Amino acid sequence: MLKNFTLGIEEEYMVMDPVTRELRSHEQKIVEQAHRVLRDKVKAEFHQAVVEVGTQVCSNIDEACEDVSMLRRTIAQIAGDLGFSIGASGTHPFSNWELQLITDHPRYFEIVNEMQDAARSNLIFGLHVHVGMESREMALHIANSVRYFLPHVFALSTNSPFWEGRNTGFKSYRTKVFDKFPRTGIPDYFASIEEYDRYIQLLVKTNCIDNAKKVWWDLRVHPFFDTVEFRICDVPLTVKETCTIAALFQAVCAKIYKLRMQNLNFIIYNRALVNENKWRASRYGIDGSLIDFGKEEEVNARLLISELLDFVDDVVDDLGSRHYIEHTRHILENGTGADQQLKVYAETKDLISVTDFITNQFLKDC
Repeated sequence: MLKNFTLGIEEEYMVMDPVTRELRSHEQKIVEQAHRVLRDKVKAEFHQAVVEVGTQVCSNIDEACEDVSMLRRTIAQIAGDLGFSIGASGTHPFSNWELQLITDHPRYFEIVNEMQDAARSNLIFGLHVHVGMESREMALHIANSVRYFLPHVFALSTNSPFWEGRNTGFKSYRTKVFDKFPRTGIPDYFASIEEYDRYIQLLVKTNCIDNAKKVWWDLRVHPFFDTVEFRICDVPLTVKETCTIAALFQAVCAKIYKLRMQNLNFIIYNRALVNENKWRASRYGIDGSLIDFGKEEEVNARLLISELLDFVDDVVDDLGSRHYIEHTRHILENGTGADQQLKVYAETKDLISVTDFITNQFLKDC
């Protein structure tokens, strides 16, 4: 029943100077060398201090995690040989976006021309998880339902407390930076795939976008693949955390699918309500409270995430992902990437030490 939920994972990495720890343009040297061994699994990003990688289509979470581990090892090795260091954090602790170069590509120049400083300042690093679907119709049904759970999983991924040398007070400041873009955040509910397609066609017709990939929501039915794509999360410090997040998204999709096959569904909540929980997750991570809309009351985030684990428990063994799902409890006990970065800063009062910690964690589980 659950064989269709393939996985694809994309991560964005920081390229840094190992001496100054500042973000540094690699002039596409890392991408050029990595292409020889990784082919289309690696590509340039908008800023020259970013490298993006993506796995193949994987049949299960173990296969996906092997691929992520290989990608991290390969990029770290190539970067090191070229005189760079690599790290995974939703934002760099202290580098300024004004000093960073834009990748020389017509598509990126077009975005800068339209978005101006909103684009130039978008110096952030995310995690995207694709979960395979049997059809676009099923993808939309599942996307409508799983919107409710986005803040829960996002809270576990928070890994960007610093911005341009300041403690922002947020566990994920990355999302605040990205909010400046249009067509971001929690998506609306769509009653049918035809309604969704009409929305895209209207945006194209009125020159808002030239293709559906410029819809940058936290969750979207992918315009070209039969997947639901989760885009809300900061890139995690470690492979284990990335795999835990991916396994959770896969499990939630499988659970909603199982309910559908039983003629059941999860309650659909509107975008404005889910946005309240997203804001709380970005500000407090797992240390705050989220709203339980069924009970209409605030509930400790850790408790709600534990309830999410109970909700998906009957599908994780079929998916073969229990060992990663259970790692969620480790994150709840020991903190997210943001919590760990803040702990290092509290002990050292030094953002270079925080950056070194990020770099040292990059290959921890590889």
